[in-house]
Amino acid sequence: MSGKSSKGGLGKGLSGMRAFEVDTTAASSKLFRSPDKKTTAPNEPKIVASMAGDIALIHIGHIEPNKSQPRIDFDEDSIKALAKSIEELGIIQPITVRRLSALKYQIISGERRFRASQHAGLSEIPAYIRTADDKQLLEMGLVENVQREDLHPIEIATSYKRLQEECELSQDEIAKLVGKGRSSISNQLRLLELPEEIQLELGNKNISQGHAKALLSIKGNKSKQIKVMNIIIAQGLSVRDAEELCSKDSGRNKLNTKKTKTPLSNEEEHAIEQLRIRFGKVTIKKVGNEGGKIELHYKNQEELLKLMSKL
Repeated sequence: MSGKSSKGGLGKGLSGMRAFEVDTTAASSKLFRSPDKKTTAPNEPKIVASMAGDIALIHIGHIEPNKSQPRIDFDEDSIKALAKSIEELGIIQPITVRRLSALKYQIISGERRFRASQHAGLSEIPAYIRTADDKQLLEMGLVENVQREDLHPIEIATSYKRLQEECELSQDEIAKLVGKGRSSISNQLRLLELPEEIQLELGNKNISQGHAKALLSIKGNKSKQIKVMNIIIAQGLSVRDAEELCSKDSGRNKLNTKKTKTPLSNEEEHAIEQLRIRFGKVTIKKVGNEGGKIELHYKNQEELLKLMSKL
């Protein structure tokens, strides 16, 4: 299934991988897990990935909004902005639907993403599918999911969000279920407030949760959050350096003073974004006022061989 040809809900992401590609990409993506092998019954949507539960691709014409949902007004400009993001990155967080019949589904959560996907012209959209009476089973499955040790922060946050929205649990109730403090639940959920570009880099381990927490301190300015994230990755900053960069008092000085690392130009920031799409983790280190050097990173011999083949 090709993302460009089918206009489905297939985001390419910053890592150059399509998050919901049906074949090998979903299995190789670091943000989404390969689904367990299952036999798909006739008329059943194909399970393409897993993140806090199995994710299926559903034809957008088979989905209808929930007429009784409390939110009625949707800001058109916001929908258009999200549609543009979906066209570039795909849908990072699947919607959740309830099965009404063999080929009919009703939205439980994610109507804004659904509307933006319609606006973007998608033919399919990634979704979690629930039946009407599986609330307790879902709760048990999500709680079991967050106890695993190999989850990345976005997958944990998504599990908490599903417990909140679909199981109607408070943060205190979630904290008791998973054996963590309420502040831990709150901090984890805040990661989903970050722009999708940052969520992808966090899921792909190009930044840590500490870096993400620092970026959250830049309130109400997503473009600045993304710009600072690019600096963090390009210059290989520690969490402590990132916190200083994001702080109100020292952030502006960090970006402009000659006492710290020289900030990247707009051209260099654009270059680093394009290089990361193709080669993964890449950093640019400034040398003097004009020059610099580009470093390509790999974690093991397998990644080195892949990098060499791309070069």
